[in-house]
Amino acid sequence: MLSAISPVRSLLLSIFILMAGSGFLATLISLRLERSGSSTMVIGLVATAYFAGLMAGALRAPEVVRRVGHIRAFAVFVALLSASTLSYSLIPIPALWSVLRLVDGICVAGVFVCLESWLNARAEEQSRGSVLAAYMVALYGGQAIGQLLLGATGGMPGVPFQIASICISLAIIPLCLTRSAAPAPPETSSFSIRALINSSPLGSIGAFATGLMLGAFYGLAAVHVRRLGLDLAETAHFMMIVILGGVALQWPLGRLSDRYDRRRVIVGGFAATSIISILLVFQQDGGALLAFGALFGGLSFALYPLCVAHCNDRLIETERVAASGRLVLLYSLGAVAGPVGAAGVMELTGTGGLFLFVGLVAALTALFGLWRQKASEPVAGYNQGDFQIVPRTTPVAALLDPNTSVDDGREGQLHDR
Repeated sequence: MLSAISPVRSLLLSIFILMAGSGFLATLISLRLERSGSSTMVIGLVATAYFAGLMAGALRAPEVVRRVGHIRAFAVFVALLSASTLSYSLIPIPALWSVLRLVDGICVAGVFVCLESWLNARAEEQSRGSVLAAYMVALYGGQAIGQLLLGATGGMPGVPFQIASICISLAIIPLCLTRSAAPAPPETSSFSIRALINSSPLGSIGAFATGLMLGAFYGLAAVHVRRLGLDLAETAHFMMIVILGGVALQWPLGRLSDRYDRRRVIVGGFAATSIISILLVFQQDGGALLAFGALFGGLSFALYPLCVAHCNDRLIETERVAASGRLVLLYSLGAVAGPVGAAGVMELTGTGGLFLFVGLVAALTALFGLWRQKASEPVAGYNQGDFQIVPRTTPVAALLDPNTSVDDGREGQLHDR
């Protein structure tokens, strides 16, 4: 493991520092807007702007990297993200914060494209699984630890933004000092969303539904728990616990899906997420809230990689990388709509509307999955690929997945749906 990640340790350090600085911004911004008296819908719209930027950046950033190279593009994205982060404390106007969040999303997507294509080029065939696992640890570990910076105000409201900007700026140092040559971003073939849905209806709808759920969570969860009476430190711990819980259950659920019909695990995951979400609607006790939050993270974070694995089971090797781009797009479309949808439900039903919205989305997706089980035969066990934890970042990350980079010798035919 250590020998596999040694050639990319500087890249992993960069993503860890960057996520420690930028990973808590969504929480911080939502809380600041809520404290300033902004409506739930305004908070949802600002959150939506970030995911819209993330989607736009994932589509356009590869062209920027091809034109100017990895290091220059990375420096540009990081510098702009750092400047944008500092700007929040200078212009506390929600409409302008929406513009800044759009810029943040574009920059973060650009950073992911740079790092993921570089990791892909440096990872050897037999070490891709180890590199992907290390990347996920750096990504989610930085995001989880960064939540603890929420309370670092020192009595001055601009301090968290300044700390975030410092961390983001420092993230450029390990990458710029690396001695490994920067690669060219990989080219991927096109694959339409319609073809993906025809190939794997449950995987496609599941990816979109996961975007709805997690987009709503990241945009409004901090507001939800603050309105329940949690202080800033408790809010930070709740967000951290959910993220860490999301890492903990992905591998066990993935291994389970390798042994059985993967659709059953996906349906069970959505159904369990719905139940936990409904319990969170009525939960106000601090200890129980953390426990249910950890379960929610463990279940909901595992759903996207499970859907990706299910899609891969129904695609031939040459289609998988291109299809991953469509899955990221479906997830991003869901994440754009999620905060607005959840905000609307919260305004109608109160604070618990966030998890009511998430629970409803999860329940409907579980019902769709049950119908798909009756409408089509499962993929035979020997045709199922091995589960891999994959990030919901950019299509480039799919190239780190051994299932999309090693020819498994299948014939060029799709399985029965």
